[in-house]
Amino acid sequence: MQTSQPQRQRCEVWTRVMGYHRPVSAFNPGKQSEHKERVHFTEAACAAGRQ
Repeated sequence: MQTSQPQRQRCEVWTRVMGYHRPVSAFNPGKQSEHKERVHFTEAACAAGRQ
């Protein structure tokens, strides 16, 4: 079955806050703004185990 219009649905984003998970959509406007400003990073591998 194919449709002429792609059917999409909203993706719910969850995050961990104070040790438990909650949907970002349940945040108040200030907390949603803070969530958008967060910086994501990738931690480098530890060099201690390499020779």
